[in-house]
Amino acid sequence: MKQVTADVVVIGAGSAGLCAAYQAAHAGADVLVIDENHLPGGQLFKQIHKFFGSRVHYAGTRGYQIGQQLLERVQDSGAKVWLDTLVYGMAHDKTLGVIHQGTHYTVQAQKVIVATGAKENYMAFPGSTLPGVMGAGAAQTMVNIHRVLPGQRVVMLGSGNVGLIVSYQLMQAGADVIALVEGAPKIGGYAVHAAKIRRAGVPIYVGHTITQVLGTNHVEQVEIAAVDAQFTPVPGTEQRLEADTVCLAVGLNPMTELLWMAGCEFCYIPAFGGHVPLHNWDMETTIQGLYVAGDVTGVEEASSAMEEGNMAGIAAAQALGLLDVCDAESRKAEIAARLDVLRSGLFGVRRRTAKQQQLNAMDVSMGGASHNG
Repeated sequence: MKQVTADVVVIGAGSAGLCAAYQAAHAGADVLVIDENHLPGGQLFKQIHKFFGSRVHYAGTRGYQIGQQLLERVQDSGAKVWLDTLVYGMAHDKTLGVIHQGTHYTVQAQKVIVATGAKENYMAFPGSTLPGVMGAGAAQTMVNIHRVLPGQRVVMLGSGNVGLIVSYQLMQAGADVIALVEGAPKIGGYAVHAAKIRRAGVPIYVGHTITQVLGTNHVEQVEIAAVDAQFTPVPGTEQRLEADTVCLAVGLNPMTELLWMAGCEFCYIPAFGGHVPLHNWDMETTIQGLYVAGDVTGVEEASSAMEEGNMAGIAAAQALGLLDVCDAESRKAEIAARLDVLRSGLFGVRRRTAKQQQLNAMDVSMGGASHNG
């Protein structure tokens, strides 16, 4: 088994990981970025829509273009990037077990930043294991990365931004989205995305769910029904739709396995997708020198993930003595202010409250004392 050392190891080359790697490397740290995919960029490279927000968050730029810009910055910073590489374990002392190009490595770093993102939730119902039932993210990958249409007649379950955006992209690719089904009494995503779906003539069944999928060797019909206040299907409201594909956009949950293995403390916040690691404003967990950024801290938007990555990268560099304290604190204050803006307003207030709950839990865990690395 070979051994590798670095000042900072970043696990995950999505929006958060790339931003963290750039900030640390730009400050002079020896940075190694590890990602299990054959392409860096995480979710960005399958997002063809333009982003909202401010100029600093790439407003008006398509997701894959943002990924290209972030990647170029990391490459120019001198950080090393290992792709097609699996991190299969992390010890309490932050030692990593890694398989790179078929060889086992022990990787040790003074600071580790975990930016592993989130994975799709699944929903079980009769017929949910039939070929043709898949996550919305999987369908988006097939269409936008591999240029393969997953089906001709699609039913989308879930009306959050993922469900709305992927539905529209499937239509752009040539599929017929015959229905969008949502268990809640109202659409969960942004009105601008829902409006595009409605203008295209796609019926949106709020207060409904999928009760079963029928077919012999693949999806042939999808049965939906209205639900009551407890989300229980109402007898007599069933209707069947002719379809060959079902996409599930029923939420995400953070990929926290490595953090559990390392012994980090967690709290349970449903708004963030379940159990999330405790961390302070520097994005440092209850294990000194171990930082988190992006959806692994709680599912939010890409803009928030970038800012958390910036924060973690600067904090790690500061802890290594590579940044002047006044400069680092000034830059972190600017990042914190931008994050506060992102978590304010009609759609952000839930996330802002949840994030404060996470930080408060961290403060209690540390006995009321600030936790700095």
